[in-house]
Amino acid sequence: MLLAATGLSTDPTKDVPWSVIGIIMCVITAISSLQLAGAMDFLVHLTEKLLRKHPKQITYLSPLVTYLLSMLAGTGHTAYSVLPVIVDVAKSNRTRPSRPLSIAVVASQVAVCASPISAATVAITAILTPLHVGYLQILAVVIPATFIGCAVGAVVASHQGCELEDDPVYQERMKKGLVSEPTAMSAEYHRPSSAVPALWIFIAALIIAVAYSALTSEQVGLVTNPPMSANGAIMAVMMAAALIITALTRKPFKNLVEQSTFKAGMTAAICILGVAWLGIAFVNGHIGELQAAGSGFISHQPWLLSVVLYLAAPFLYSHAATTMAFMPAAVAIGLSKVSLLACYPAVSNYYLFPTYPTTVAAIEMDDTGSTRVGKFVLDHPFVIPGTVSIAVTVGVGFLLASLIL
Repeated sequence: MLLAATGLSTDPTKDVPWSVIGIIMCVITAISSLQLAGAMDFLVHLTEKLLRKHPKQITYLSPLVTYLLSMLAGTGHTAYSVLPVIVDVAKSNRTRPSRPLSIAVVASQVAVCASPISAATVAITAILTPLHVGYLQILAVVIPATFIGCAVGAVVASHQGCELEDDPVYQERMKKGLVSEPTAMSAEYHRPSSAVPALWIFIAALIIAVAYSALTSEQVGLVTNPPMSANGAIMAVMMAAALIITALTRKPFKNLVEQSTFKAGMTAAICILGVAWLGIAFVNGHIGELQAAGSGFISHQPWLLSVVLYLAAPFLYSHAATTMAFMPAAVAIGLSKVSLLACYPAVSNYYLFPTYPTTVAAIEMDDTGSTRVGKFVLDHPFVIPGTVSIAVTVGVGFLLASLIL
């Protein structure tokens, strides 16, 4: 309304990324069916077994686990259930919990950019397709780049801060009895009969969606006249998977919308709708000014786009919203497809301000006090490993994109 009041015209049928919103809703519905079937709890249980079996490698295994969970589900919210396990295993091994927690939270967000079904991937695909960059090419660049970036970030995190026993805050909390003793692995878990079948159904749906997108792309071109677009196929396959999984649980369908993942995902979809609409309308209305401004510095130093995305992401709280708000402007000023794809993962910077839910949860769950905010807003353990991860990801992205595109 504010943009329209200034004289800008907008057409909701064109300026709202309905395909992105639709995919978010369908994927979230499928993820919620997994939660309903007990598959998400089953994955957390497997994660706990892995971390407790290799406690000395907690700083390296934690980001690997959160990365894979987020890439599979397309959302970083899957990290919540793993964070308490990370804290407990770290304490049992006398490892400073802030080390694995910091990089685990970062990896859970960076991996969203690498997920084949995330809203961010759909958004960047829609933006780069007119530049003849295919779905498989995007994944071929972003997946290895983000994985390498998080691996380097884990190395940095493993050396961050003093040892737990030498931390004065930890010592003080120990004296006051505020630090709980690490517990053994819970033996009370009982796997629901629907958990494993639901997980396999979802994985099959994921493979089908990716395969269809690949076969109908310009780069592969095996299906030249597909019955529906790749976006439509992803939505149809995810909704079908949700239907089958929910029926498999033999629970009322109304229970699906009561899952925490459903509520969080649909809230994110509404937020993305508003932010993306605002951003696209603004870009379309000021395309001339943006081209003139961008040609002055970003065109000559394309890596600066990653800085813009890095600084904007903490305010928008959404990979897809940041992508839809800024990437069209970057296309408009004439940045190359290599620069656009390489800089894209910088939209993962949710940790800069210690206010994002997964960051806050990690701080609250660490009763040793090692994961804390210092005297300044940006003085917390997520900044350095996170920034290193994104910087390395962007650097590797430029290398891979120049080879693949």
